[in-house]
Amino acid sequence: MKDIENIKKDNKRENQISKIIVDYRFKIYNKLGPGLLEFVYEKI
Repeated sequence: MKDIENIKKDNKRENQISKIIVDYRFKIYNKLGPGLLEFVYEKI
């Protein structure tokens, strides 16, 4: 049963990290606007 508990804890931690990343992605998008990615691709 400890293996299952550890898997659940790891999944919860991954979900928390994913939420943080997605939240910051939206903050950056809202602050810089939708053209950011196009600008980056043009520079490459």
